[in-house]
Amino acid sequence: MANRIVLNNISFHGKGAIGEIPGTLQSKGCTKAFVCSDPDLIRFGVTKKVTDLLDASGIAYVLFSEIKPNPTIENVQSGVSAFLASGADCIIAIGGGSSMDTAKAVGIIAENPEFADVRSLEGVAPTKKHAVFTIAVPTTAGTAAEVTINYVITDTEKKRKFVCVDVNDIPDVAVVDPDMMSSMPKGLTASTGMDALTHAIEGYITKAAWQMTDMFHLEAIRLIAQNLRGAVENTPEGREGMALAQYVAGMGFSNVGLGIVHSMAHALGAVYDTPHGVANAILLPSIMAYNAPCTGEKYKEIARAMGVEGVDNMTPDEYRKAACDAVQQLSLDVGIPADLKQIAKEEDVPFLAQSAFDDACRPGNPRDTSVEEIAALYRALM
Repeated sequence: MANRIVLNNISFHGKGAIGEIPGTLQSKGCTKAFVCSDPDLIRFGVTKKVTDLLDASGIAYVLFSEIKPNPTIENVQSGVSAFLASGADCIIAIGGGSSMDTAKAVGIIAENPEFADVRSLEGVAPTKKHAVFTIAVPTTAGTAAEVTINYVITDTEKKRKFVCVDVNDIPDVAVVDPDMMSSMPKGLTASTGMDALTHAIEGYITKAAWQMTDMFHLEAIRLIAQNLRGAVENTPEGREGMALAQYVAGMGFSNVGLGIVHSMAHALGAVYDTPHGVANAILLPSIMAYNAPCTGEKYKEIARAMGVEGVDNMTPDEYRKAACDAVQQLSLDVGIPADLKQIAKEEDVPFLAQSAFDDACRPGNPRDTSVEEIAALYRALM
């Protein structure tokens, strides 16, 4: 079976990269943009960095900001209605995963109206047309939604998140500018950075991993280990390193999938509205330990990429523990909670475990699992 890689048609990287947006739209003949960005980014002037460029270039646009941190079916439906009413012929998604996931779903449904029932997009949806021409501009260094073929929507009625995977949803253009990330507070920088590390580690050990994606994931792990602490302190070098790291991780995991860290984090987000990066960071070290027996020598390379010295002289048990410890230490250093005691409730564990088991990320986990084992993993962190 052939391995497949899907990436953006074009991506721009580095300080000032947003300056490429007007010319890119003009080269495509776009005349009006649907700017999808969350309310806080608009309030704090982050979105304005892009809309000022549109104003200066005479490109019309309309702002859409009905977006929640964990975007819902209702958010998507409102977005589709607003897009169709706007007369826009392109989308600019500015923000973290929430803005970009909403924009992806809007762009897909606008071009494939037979999927107007948002739930019908769950899993691998057989859409026929590519989404509306989209430029994605991340403001967090974590989700890599600008380069992935998936998005996550929350079904508030059923208290669950569902993953949509579709090669037609990938943004045509990614603009990864560290200046757009400089206003992130420490907590958000830490949690989104640990989300990126989770992507890299889960993508590296997932069942579908192969040589090309391994290359992406190991480099992402190395970059995150070197730059996340600096990014949390808002150093220019840390911001630039994390902007690249999260994109490189996305190049990999988008094409091979993830594992039960994400499955379990999705369940926590749906039930408690837990920030996705925080949930991933809390879960990652213990799930790494759980998965270790099924990962061959890969933890040796994770440990090495995390900066652990002497891994070639370690036994498998030693380098596996060293990899888990290095991840745990990074998480603690950037201020992530160590457990789920303030988040999860015992009475919810059966529902959480079943939701995680049913999640689309679970089959990619290197270790086959069960609802009961997932429940035990939740309880061990409570």
